[in-house]
Amino acid sequence: MKVQNDLQDKCGVIGVYSYDDSVDVASWILSGLHTIQHRGQESAGISVIKDGRTNTHVGMGLVSDVFDEDLIKLLNGNIGIGHVRYSTTGDSSHENCSPFVEEAEDINISIAHNGDIVNSFKLREELIEDGFKFKSNTDSEVICHLLIKEYQKSHDTVDAIKKTCDRLIGSYSLVIMINGILYAVRDPLGMKPLSLGGNDDFLVIASETVAFDSLNVDYIRSIKPGEILQIDGRDVESFFLKKYDHTANCMFEYLYFARPDSMIYDKSVYEVRLNVGKKLAEEYPIDADVVIAVPDSSIPATLAYSRATGIPYAEGLIKNRYVGRTFIMPTQQDRDIAVRLKMNTVDSIIKDKKVVVIDDSVVRGTTSKTIIKMLREAGAKEVHLLVGCPEIISPCYYGIAMATKEELLAVGRTNEEIRDEIGVDSIGYISIDGLVDAIGTPYEDLCLGCITGDYPTVIPEEIEDELN
Repeated sequence: MKVQNDLQDKCGVIGVYSYDDSVDVASWILSGLHTIQHRGQESAGISVIKDGRTNTHVGMGLVSDVFDEDLIKLLNGNIGIGHVRYSTTGDSSHENCSPFVEEAEDINISIAHNGDIVNSFKLREELIEDGFKFKSNTDSEVICHLLIKEYQKSHDTVDAIKKTCDRLIGSYSLVIMINGILYAVRDPLGMKPLSLGGNDDFLVIASETVAFDSLNVDYIRSIKPGEILQIDGRDVESFFLKKYDHTANCMFEYLYFARPDSMIYDKSVYEVRLNVGKKLAEEYPIDADVVIAVPDSSIPATLAYSRATGIPYAEGLIKNRYVGRTFIMPTQQDRDIAVRLKMNTVDSIIKDKKVVVIDDSVVRGTTSKTIIKMLREAGAKEVHLLVGCPEIISPCYYGIAMATKEELLAVGRTNEEIRDEIGVDSIGYISIDGLVDAIGTPYEDLCLGCITGDYPTVIPEEIEDELN
């Protein structure tokens, strides 16, 4: 059994275009992938193109497991894309590694995708009926075959992208190479982040702006919702999909997935997390001796909570950064050990203290229970858990593998029952209004489906109902 965080995101993408066709961009893509490794640790891949020939390498594991210096030197091309993956649609297997590459008559495609296509299974069935053969069970291949199908009708790449995206329901930020031209595409609701950076020599597309920092290129702007950005040399053009009167930015990007030093949706992730801590202080002033974070994503909120309340901040939980994915037997004892491998208490900070511990979210509650147990064993007098995300009451269908509804801790339980289940003296979740204020984006422009049950698109059950 694989032990993982309660939340997993599907993927990070990067695309690089060098204006000098004698420059190979694989090393740039590699550096960018290292900075967005947190978005996916199951597989990694790079695809580059030069003189009409595509060179691709993908593999299972971390970026450092998949690529070495000698391999990067072999990936010759001045245009390329890269991908790090965590599987939500499609198994964790070599066949499902990305970028996904396909060649057909008059078209050569490499594609990398962040997000989840809600109707991918329905589209896949249609494509199989049309004679398309599938090598994987990813939605990236579904998009790829749809692009081929549409391109073969018109031989107009932008038109093919538009008609393909018209069929897609769900979240997608894409980097695509088609016949030597680089494209960036973002779904019309802007669910997943995608940004543009560059300098006089390169243009870079990436899921997060930290990739630009590592490459020492300037952040230019966020790719707009529904935008198709076409990069062909220094000729950069924008085209647009159908327009919505609102967006649906994923709020979990701010709370958990993105690095705090990133800008996403044109906002500082770090500043949003500070705002979350301030809101928690307003909503839950607690008499305590020390406030600690569940590292790492909760640290900014915890610092802000400490400043607002005057309760001293301390590192009461230390993360072991050298433990990868853990495979264990499915017993509670083994699950506790897996958490302890990744985290340990500083007993002198905890002993005989009233402790506030802040976490970014509670999904199933299994990790939280183990952490609280560790704090009790370290001698905490009281433990109060504050959560920077409201109660999660519905699954995510847009690229976050969190849980089924039956597995979600907050479903069917009162606050007091959740408190007793986790084993804390009190628990407090940030309010939905508090979260929206902390993000600073209007309610109607955020995807809050997992905390409200109201989704910005149709969801699989509704698609199934349409078919019956």
